Amino acid sequence: MHAAPEADLETLSREELEAEVRRLRLHSASLAQMFEQAPSFIALLSGPEHRFTLTNAAYQRAVDDRDVVGRTVAEALPDAAAQGYVDLLDEVFRSGRTHKATGARFDVQAVPGGPVNERYLDFVYQPITDAHGTVSGIFVEGHDVTERTLAEVALRDSEARYRTLFESIEVGFCIVEMKFEGARAVDYRIVEANPAFVRQTGADVAGKWVREFAPDLERHWFDTYGQVALTGEPAHFEHYADVFGRWFDVRALRTGDPAAHRVAIFFSDITERRMVEKRAEAGERELRLITDALPVLIAFIGDDLVYRFANKAYEDWFFLPAEQVIGRNVRDLLSPADFAARKPFLDRVLAGEAVTFELDWPRRDGQARIAEIRYLPRRSADGRVDGYHVFVQDVTARKQTEADLARQVAARTAERDQVWQASSDLLCVANFDGYFVSLNPAWPRTLGWTEAEMKARPFLDFVHPDDVAPTIRAAEGLARGEAQFTFENRYRRKDGSDVWLSWNAVPRDGLIYASVRDVTEVKRQAEVLARTEEALRQSQKMEAVGQLTGGLAHDFNNLLAGISGSLELMQTRMSQGRLGELDRYMTVAQGAAKRAAALTHRLLAFSRRQTLDPKPTNVNRLVKDMEELVRRTVGPAIHLEVVGLAGLWPALIDPGQLENALLNLCINARDAMPDGGRITIETANKWIDDAGSRQHDLPPGQYLSVCVTDTGTGIEPSIIDKVFEPFFTTKPTGEGTGLGLSMVYGFARQSGGQVRIYSEVGQGTTVCLYLPRHYGEAGEDDVARKLAEVERAGQGETVLIVDDEPSVRMLVTEVLEDLGYTAIEAADSVAGLKVLQSDVRIDLLVTDVGLPGGMNGRQMADAGRERRPDLKVLFITGYAENAVLGNGYLRPGMQVLTKPFVLETLATRIKDLIAEA
Repeated sequence: MHAAPEADLETLSREELEAEVRRLRLHSASLAQMFEQAPSFIALLSGPEHRFTLTNAAYQRAVDDRDVVGRTVAEALPDAAAQGYVDLLDEVFRSGRTHKATGARFDVQAVPGGPVNERYLDFVYQPITDAHGTVSGIFVEGHDVTERTLAEVALRDSEARYRTLFESIEVGFCIVEMKFEGARAVDYRIVEANPAFVRQTGADVAGKWVREFAPDLERHWFDTYGQVALTGEPAHFEHYADVFGRWFDVRALRTGDPAAHRVAIFFSDITERRMVEKRAEAGERELRLITDALPVLIAFIGDDLVYRFANKAYEDWFFLPAEQVIGRNVRDLLSPADFAARKPFLDRVLAGEAVTFELDWPRRDGQARIAEIRYLPRRSADGRVDGYHVFVQDVTARKQTEADLARQVAARTAERDQVWQASSDLLCVANFDGYFVSLNPAWPRTLGWTEAEMKARPFLDFVHPDDVAPTIRAAEGLARGEAQFTFENRYRRKDGSDVWLSWNAVPRDGLIYASVRDVTEVKRQAEVLARTEEALRQSQKMEAVGQLTGGLAHDFNNLLAGISGSLELMQTRMSQGRLGELDRYMTVAQGAAKRAAALTHRLLAFSRRQTLDPKPTNVNRLVKDMEELVRRTVGPAIHLEVVGLAGLWPALIDPGQLENALLNLCINARDAMPDGGRITIETANKWIDDAGSRQHDLPPGQYLSVCVTDTGTGIEPSIIDKVFEPFFTTKPTGEGTGLGLSMVYGFARQSGGQVRIYSEVGQGTTVCLYLPRHYGEAGEDDVARKLAEVERAGQGETVLIVDDEPSVRMLVTEVLEDLGYTAIEAADSVAGLKVLQSDVRIDLLVTDVGLPGGMNGRQMADAGRERRPDLKVLFITGYAENAVLGNGYLRPGMQVLTKPFVLETLATRIKDLIAEA
């Protein structure tokens, strides 16, 4: 409908004007209806503040039916203003340019703080201009595309999930496009492939034709995929691909337009599974070979009582080959009576219980046979019993053997009971709670207690109080599984007396089994024997002392004759004025005195009571220094060889005693070679382990050895164990004291070591000294200075001499005064201690160890140090007070000097001690 031209209205009549008004109203109503029913949302905004003048129903729905007409956008729609839509309107109104949006998000919140509805809009802001071209308002028109937008988002998400799945699944996937020549497939192209395709085939071939990368691919693949592409029928198969060297499980189906000849292929690499199956088939064949070879009926029966497996033994038991058993029901093979006999056991095994039972099962020839039948349930992955294994074994022979064995056991038990009853040894069984379980009659006979009385009380109640602790330790050892042999303790008899028992006990199955012997009489006899042996040893000792005193009297008489004769001649020549010959007599007297001192040292070494002066010693240097002396001693007919180990460990020993020991050994070696020969002195480092410790009677550890070997006559095996005994000698009477090797032995043992001898008759002898290693550096050798060379005393230096022998005090005092020291004498420990506790200056104490007065020299020195902590002490002794001196271990500032001594050595020791810081 079109309106009449405005100029014509003036010519219209009243009726015509009313008709025109009605027409215009009708047209306006039609336009309003169209506006209201428009599928797009529409709104008119006027002015720069964007006030709503008109909206349609679709717009009202878009803003959740809020009252907006007459209000500005900012007032009516604060949620739109917050999302920037008012800013867009301002820009359109200012610039006069249209704004279009597609899929714009608008979160509708009709009530502040209320729920938010997510919407997506396609809209246009169209500026409205007046006759002058000025923007007076904005026309808003658009569509709610929320459903479309959400569907597109879902589609994109779905495609993304599909792509992720496509790329991450372990199943290989590809789409191929088939190429035909007529109806025959001749090639196909890999249109698309997922990563699993590459992993499983090892080929990245997307976009390539198969003939390009696998020209030798088997015909099977082309024919199968071509059939799927032409017919649309899916295919599922397993096949080996020579090109890839793998087995594949393949599913193929047509996809897309049939005319495109495209096939979607899903495949999995099943090479490992096929190999497992192949091994399983081989294993099954081997299993059948093994089961068929066993003399045991073996089968597997399902829970429906149908045979799934049976071995060859069925021919012997059921008289049927295995292949005729498999697939049949148990009821078909057994008589009703036989099935009824097995039915209770079948119910139990199908309930999950392993059962074993025996039945009489005659042989084919009718002979009796006993069968041991075992049913073992098998469970499926869900734990349900899906069948059971059957094992049947002929146990007729075993049953006969068991019966025979039972008769033998009964006979042996009767014999054991007879032994148990008749044994004079005490036999018992006890538990670890401390009670007897079983006792044989020897117990009541030996102890007087009845069996009931002994079982009623802990066995420790019968043990002597002094033996309870070791008995408990032995029981603890049994509890740890350790057998106890020849363990001894005392048990109390009923009459109150004690009896010695020797136990051999072993633990077994939670009990103690013991064989016990009464050794009271053996103990008594051993004590008598020990007393007899002690008396014999004492007698031998007295005889030895007699021999010793006789020999000593003879030797000392000779030495004293030399000393006293020399002194008498000196006195005579002095009275005659013949002083020129005095030196000769003095030399004779001093030589006799030194030989007497050497004899004393040998005696003390033999008794292992000589006073040692241990020092860190370089044994190689000591041997080297002695080499010339030994050569002169053994004579030119003996060749001497010294073999010193480089890097030999030091030893903490008395160097002088080692020199004496070596000289003694070399002299013995010389005497064993009257026609000449070779002596070898050799040093070495030795590690003594547990086995060597037992062999050498030494603690395990590090030692150095000094060995003297000769090529002499050797020693008879019958006497080699006696060579270290005192007074034992193979030399003619008068040519040996028998103390040489005893001295060597005593020195070695007192030094913490050992001596061992090895000999073969006609070949020679080796004697080895083993000395403990010293963990430190060896000191330099001390060189005695002549008395005249010793430095003089400092101003006022004072020495206290304590000795009960006046001659010793006199000599020491003379030496001290010659050196410029002030000397103070005391005859016993009381007088000496009194001086030490006074205020008199004392720079050094020189004391004998064995003193009268209630204290020995060491005790006096220790008491003096309480007042004088820095007191220097020199012990002089002619006896073996090693225990008194601390077994050779002296405190700092203390030294020991053995009588007799050279006066120059005494002077040097005194000066060195006083000079120590």
